[in-house]
Amino acid sequence: MRHQKSGTKFRREKGQRHAFIKNLAKNVILKEKIKTTETRAKAIKPVVEKLVTLAKKQTLASLRLLISRVSKEAATKLYYDIAPKYTKRAGGYMRITKISGSRKGDNSTMAILEFIDEK
Repeated sequence: MRHQKSGTKFRREKGQRHAFIKNLAKNVILKEKIKTTETRAKAIKPVVEKLVTLAKKQTLASLRLLISRVSKEAATKLYYDIAPKYTKRAGGYMRITKISGSRKGDNSTMAILEFIDEK
């Protein structure tokens, strides 16, 4: 039974799934906007938002935690460039926009995952 088992497995084992999510998070942070499937976007959004919340603390410990969770270049971009924009925002740093049409190969619904512009 799968009672109270949340999240999708993406047909991968645990280690592969964690590496997959880590790589997607790194790409979202570095590019700030990616086009992916709707399911992947829904899975990666809370992960990246928790990383932004961690980066907003602006401590050495939070920077080291970010480096351990994503690559060094993604952690530094998140810590120095992205997180300071959201200091006054309490949450909800990302937006999922569904795209009309679907992918040709497997007919999966596509979405754009991007950071919300904060001024």
